[in-house]
Amino acid sequence: MQEIFVLISFIAFFLFLFPTGFRKYFAIAGWISVVGILFAKFPEYIIGNNFMYPVAAFLGIPFLIIIIPKLLEENEYSIIISRMAGIAYVIFAPFMLIPLLADWLIAVNVDLLAWVFTGIGLPYELVEWNMFRINLYRVEIILACTGIQGMAIMLGVAWAIPSSVKQKVVSFFVIVPVIFALNILRNTFILVAYGDQWFPYLPEIASNGQIGYESFFWAHNFVAEIGALFAFIAIAYMLYWINPRLGEVMAGIVDLFVKEIRGWFGKGK
Repeated sequence: MQEIFVLISFIAFFLFLFPTGFRKYFAIAGWISVVGILFAKFPEYIIGNNFMYPVAAFLGIPFLIIIIPKLLEENEYSIIISRMAGIAYVIFAPFMLIPLLADWLIAVNVDLLAWVFTGIGLPYELVEWNMFRINLYRVEIILACTGIQGMAIMLGVAWAIPSSVKQKVVSFFVIVPVIFALNILRNTFILVAYGDQWFPYLPEIASNGQIGYESFFWAHNFVAEIGALFAFIAIAYMLYWINPRLGEVMAGIVDLFVKEIRGWFGKGK
């Protein structure tokens, strides 16, 4: 089901990027499909004790309630945030939809992780082309482990705002190499923490029934997520420095949603 939603959202956002009279309807279809993807993957997130994405799925409902009317009104900020999503999807979807591209990117990450492990003297075994075993614990490197989503999202944010060619090129080098390198460090941390059982705490919260999974949970779903948040904030600050208008646009987008939510609670708009 999620593959269908991915395909629909990719087509919808791709068509949205063209200046036609139907672009607002394409954006609406794209956003509905994005929320559909989150709900389609809900069981997978629950099994993995990943609570961030289920929360995002439920937050997607009020998001749709706000964004759909604004798109129908052709509100400037609803168009800009949809353009961000469109650019991000055009970058990300080919890796999601074309196995050859996904496998190539995964293989690059696996090779670099193996190089890092060898460099730091960490014993490991590559039991499959994309699966590491450290001590007794195995971790499969999948597309979500490559950082491509983060790169696509940040490129969408940077390139959706009017800017010069130079600003776009500089933004690319601030985003792609930095996120790629940080993601290798992130994966290294997660695999070492899991393999060496750094965080065997609170199994009633963190366990999914697998022996030792607690360390993976805390490393992947907690420490790494917080680290990624700070990394994205730092990158966003650099993008603002490259193109100051980005700050104005993001403030306008936040203000749009805050005003609507305040209106729900009788706080006025």
